[in-house]
Amino acid sequence: MKHNLLIYDWNNGVVMIAVFALVCIILIGVLVSLMTGKKNNKDIQDN
Repeated sequence: MKHNLLIYDWNNGVVMIAVFALVCIILIGVLVSLMTGKKNNKDIQDN
């Protein structure tokens, strides 16, 4: 029983880490796109 609980806990931890990593990647992508968008907008306004 202990081995099964450890396996389930380990799988749950892996899923949580994967979800957290996906959220971090999405947030970084959004921030990068916003920063590049602001730079492009400033360049357009300067011209």
